[in-house]
Amino acid sequence: MQWLTALLVPALLAATWAYTAQVTRSAFPPLRRKRLCLLIAHPDDEAMFFAPTLLALTAAGLGNEVKILCLSSGDADGLGEIRKKELVKSGLALGLRREEDVMVIEDPKFPDSMTSTWDAKAIADVLSRAFAPDPSSPRTTIDVLVTFDRDGVSSHPNHISLYHGARAFLSAVYRRRPSARDATPMPELYTLTSTSIARKYLSVLDVAPTMLLRVLGGKGKKPLLFVNSPLQYRTAQRAMTNAHRSQMRWFRWGWIGASRYMVVNDLKLDRLSAEDK
Repeated sequence: MQWLTALLVPALLAATWAYTAQVTRSAFPPLRRKRLCLLIAHPDDEAMFFAPTLLALTAAGLGNEVKILCLSSGDADGLGEIRKKELVKSGLALGLRREEDVMVIEDPKFPDSMTSTWDAKAIADVLSRAFAPDPSSPRTTIDVLVTFDRDGVSSHPNHISLYHGARAFLSAVYRRRPSARDATPMPELYTLTSTSIARKYLSVLDVAPTMLLRVLGGKGKKPLLFVNSPLQYRTAQRAMTNAHRSQMRWFRWGWIGASRYMVVNDLKLDRLSAEDK
């Protein structure tokens, strides 16, 4: 009897997990036919934090065009060239179509550092050159920008800088409008929700609380919620272990085994305030 229970319990948990992932896709429909950019600070951010988002938005049939823009090569340990190649390999494993869809910026303004805050205007300038090159027009070549929220998930100053830089970019583009009546579509900014330490390491057990919080608090706010199925979870793990081999130290093994961000991403639509426009 005990051996039967030992077999049935994991099977039931896996089936519940897979069913929950499927229900989430119906309750929180993903974006369709959008041009999206995932803005990250370092190679491996895409796998450690945004794997559910990438796997969801690159799904066949949605018609999305997804790119990754990384603002450093992660050269703090002199491995920048290796890490750039690892990022491309990981991005392709997570659903990107072409190597050219991964862009890495190397600029002394954006050092890979736990003590460095990057300038928001410098980030906005990079985004403008990449996606809004005409300084006289508010038109952009992306519809959606995805990045970290104001707390950066791990409180890394480089992550937090991306949030402020992304908002500065949207503000600059908005101000290019010739008048308030101009109807040129503006890109939407979605940010990855930071959680408490306790929730951060709940892995799949944080899916239900996250869903409940989004249902109760997301009305009218266009939230996005992506939950990896068990198979997608393994894909996300392999994006780290197979692609980012130079980064696989002991604590990252713990992260990919216990972090909720390998299983679930909840993103909030971040709107500009009147004073930012």
